[in-house]
Amino acid sequence: MLTVILISYRLDWQTLVTARIYGIPLPVLIPVFVVSIGTVFGFAFGYSMKRKIEVIVESIMRYERGNFAHRVPVLGEDEFGLIAGHLNRMAERAQQQVASLQKLTTEKAKWEERMKEAVISEERQRLARELHDAVSQQLFAISMMSSAVKETLTGDDRPIYRQIAMIEKMAGIAQNEMRALLLHLRPVTLEGKRLKEGLEELLEEFKAKQLAEVHWEVEDLPDLPKGIEDHLFRIVQEGLSNVFRHSQATSVTIRLAVRNRQIYLRIIDNGIGFDMNKPKSSSYGLQLIQERASEIGGIAEVISFPGKGTQIEVKVPIIEEEKGRDA
Repeated sequence: MLTVILISYRLDWQTLVTARIYGIPLPVLIPVFVVSIGTVFGFAFGYSMKRKIEVIVESIMRYERGNFAHRVPVLGEDEFGLIAGHLNRMAERAQQQVASLQKLTTEKAKWEERMKEAVISEERQRLARELHDAVSQQLFAISMMSSAVKETLTGDDRPIYRQIAMIEKMAGIAQNEMRALLLHLRPVTLEGKRLKEGLEELLEEFKAKQLAEVHWEVEDLPDLPKGIEDHLFRIVQEGLSNVFRHSQATSVTIRLAVRNRQIYLRIIDNGIGFDMNKPKSSSYGLQLIQERASEIGGIAEVISFPGKGTQIEVKVPIIEEEKGRDA
């Protein structure tokens, strides 16, 4: 720097050494100036390095906490930029591995659920067979023996007659409960069948196994999504189970029709009914019906009065799929 000044201003060394600025010798002032400039540039460079290191450390801490979606911002073309690029590629690979693990976990959970359902279904079938072969037959025998004993009683045995009649009635109620329970444990399904066909098969089975009269009016239905058909089928199944387990009805009617792009389902019985303002043991089944209707975008309404029977009405809109969606 001294040489530059000498050449620029054509000075000799003696003049330069004796020169002063604000009373400070120039040979002293020049090193101070140079150190100051160096300090400023050094501070700026060091601060930039410090910020890049902080960004990298913060990113590493995020990855350590499992936030692999984070990416290190661009840090330039130097070594820090190279480190940032490697970290981002590492985070992307880790994120892909986490996604694969989550997918495997989901598939494992679904597989376990299917296995659980298969085991439950097999156990339900076994229980249904045992109940049918043992308990159901014994209830039938009790009912027949009670009826036979009643025929042998005379007019002097009226108290015993009433007790035997009560036993016969209780056996009949227990038989109805058992039939409904067996249909729950070993239900008819929609596998390989459309809704109308499956409902007719279900209603024929109920009609064959119940003393009450079963009537139905099932119209021809448009092609419906499998989920809607399955839920409607289960709603009818649950509704009939409630009728035969709780209503003491002698007649039940099922109507299924389509009007104005809406499905109408009604289950009507002439049973004892119930007070809708009071909790009832069958309310869980009615709640399941309402939940199933809600899951397919419909509504389920229950109307009942003591001694007047019960009506379940389900309405489900039919939503047309948009044409050309896949175009």
